[in-house]
Amino acid sequence: MLNFNREFVKNRGYEQFQTSKYPDKKIAIVTCMDTRLVTLLPAALGLRNGDVKMIKNAGGTITNPFDSTVRSLLVAVYELGVEEIMVIGHTGCGVQGMDAEEMLHLMRERGVPQEHIDLMMHCGINLKEWLHGFEETPSAVRETVDLIGHHPLMPADITVRGYIMDSLTGELTPL
Repeated sequence: MLNFNREFVKNRGYEQFQTSKYPDKKIAIVTCMDTRLVTLLPAALGLRNGDVKMIKNAGGTITNPFDSTVRSLLVAVYELGVEEIMVIGHTGCGVQGMDAEEMLHLMRERGVPQEHIDLMMHCGINLKEWLHGFEETPSAVRETVDLIGHHPLMPADITVRGYIMDSLTGELTPL
């Protein structure tokens, strides 16, 4: 990848992607970091570089009203002119049904000491809740739409809508 990057810059491949920091469509999209969506989602929505602000995380959901996703949305709205927020979940999401106990087990297997896990709990972080996935993607998207739409720092004139994207075809279904 690094070699490709050197050639990309050398050959001025970046020129076709130049745009401003302001999203042309005045839309922010919150979606999952799933590898199937990297190219599929923009292609299925006809997006080009500069059209939207794209915020990705595991599951494309917001688990805390003051997490980095909400902060990014507030910056997008107040500093970058976003007027609409789309929350796009997808079929077959790996966060659906994710088991916190299993993840903690995997952490221990990879060498994270139990005392580090205990320290998080003593600091008030409920790892079992924080690492828990969601049961159903549409419900998780609806909860995130509700959290954004009713967030005390989000202006009332922002449109917030939820969707599910088919991970195979790219079909977008409104909720």
